[in-house]
Amino acid sequence: MAEVLVYVDHVDGAVRKPTLELLTLARRIGEPVAVALGNGAGDTAATLAEHGAVKVLTHEAADYADYLVVPKVDALQAAHEAVSPAAVLVPSSAEGKEIAARLALRLGSGIITDAVDLEAGDEGPVATQSVFAASFTTKSRVSKGTPVITVKPNSAAVEAAPAAGAVEALSVSFSAQATGTKVTGRTPRESTGRPELTEAAIVVSGGRGVNGAENFAIIEALADSLGAAVGASRAAVDAGWYPHTNQVGQTGKSVSPQLYIANGISGAIQHRAGMQTSKTIVAVNKDAEAPIFDLVDYGVVGDLFDVVPALTEEIKTRKG
Repeated sequence: MAEVLVYVDHVDGAVRKPTLELLTLARRIGEPVAVALGNGAGDTAATLAEHGAVKVLTHEAADYADYLVVPKVDALQAAHEAVSPAAVLVPSSAEGKEIAARLALRLGSGIITDAVDLEAGDEGPVATQSVFAASFTTKSRVSKGTPVITVKPNSAAVEAAPAAGAVEALSVSFSAQATGTKVTGRTPRESTGRPELTEAAIVVSGGRGVNGAENFAIIEALADSLGAAVGASRAAVDAGWYPHTNQVGQTGKSVSPQLYIANGISGAIQHRAGMQTSKTIVAVNKDAEAPIFDLVDYGVVGDLFDVVPALTEEIKTRKG
């Protein structure tokens, strides 16, 4: 069976959930070979092996932290030359898509971004995408070179599948471009204690109907009762009620959680483009004609200031 390269997104050896999802998808089309780079790369091996990596290629160097994406592209190119894979899978983050694009250009290969599913095909991996502001679902494959595919978080379940996970050192020679852009400083993001928005299994969002920054407290309370991330529509963000980093939509972040709860959000195409691939969608809106109800699995026509607190209390009661 052909090998499939999986780029490992980790923080000092702690593997992030989207990478484990990629391993699930990689097993559908071949044998996963993980590529872990930077500080703590060697510490990822046990987790990666537990989730199906037959091999873990590692390389630790300060360049991965000191400079932007080019050193990582150099390493993936080296891994490609060493393995000759059937495909290269990368998490579909802002950095991941830049890495994938640069790698595809170097390899002379086609690229597919923001895939939401992946399956084996007679002529190579077939990716499913949600396109044109989530109005259409397409299936496509790369017809030239090694397919480079970025996959959106929450597109596959994390599944344990113990494999050998043999650790091998990857030989990497950095290109002249690797040191072209230096990182001059980092500021840790303040933790809210909630999941990362794009990785969360549950997202609770508020829109124009929340009617003020102070009222987002009821959205946060519902999110906290569910262990969910908090999102916001563009209208709420533009009004200054919630940070732009939490915006869900075409000009914000795209999410695909198992459960998405939209509160006071009309359902304009701008917002739908960022959450339409959610597995189950629930909406609370007092306007029975709101476009969001054309999309949802469950809709509640009512005032969010009555419905959301009652829902929060019911969840707390059921959780004991």
